Amino acid sequence: MAIRDVSGPSRLRSFDPVRIADLEYRAWVGYYLRRWPAVLLASVGLFREAFGMDWLRTLRGAWLALHAIRLWAPFPDNDPAGARQCMRRFYALVRRSCGQPENPARAAELEVDWWRVHRKVQYSPDPQQLCEELVESVTRLYSYLFGEPEAALRPAAEHRARAMCLSDRWVREGRLPDSPLLPLERAALVRAYATLLAAVHH
Repeated sequence: MAIRDVSGPSRLRSFDPVRIADLEYRAWVGYYLRRWPAVLLASVGLFREAFGMDWLRTLRGAWLALHAIRLWAPFPDNDPAGARQCMRRFYALVRRSCGQPENPARAAELEVDWWRVHRKVQYSPDPQQLCEELVESVTRLYSYLFGEPEAALRPAAEHRARAMCLSDRWVREGRLPDSPLLPLERAALVRAYATLLAAVHH
């Protein structure tokens, strides 16, 4: 498959971190409230902004991602294999638009792996013990997607893991719409994507 020729940083390496963070924040809140139309809407904006795909691929990718997280969402009887299959097809769409990742199946494995680790964190009596494993899992995904050393991408993964922990705390405290945890979660996501952009924009 031919890789798209671009001048300057590819869309994967050139994005608005505030916009990306806001859309992912909206998707996360929608997920935990099980508001699937809101998740789909946020995902459409997120993938359009992050990958610059045409509208057909963006809509297809958002549907695949939504289906993947709905397969993953039930606990404990979810469908990891089905989620990986959907995310493989999702990353195949990304490859057609951005030339990366080289192997969509590997990207899907790494994506669903951090979902797995995050779920362990959520249901652990001592979540702090597993935070390091979560950071490492997100770091591996970033390193594979961007082809950069893990050390350069770890700070972004740390901020994203912090956002996840704030989200988990919000869930445990009752998912209140006016919780002071929500702006902290969004701010952590902004820091995560700003740090990621600084590491990959070249």
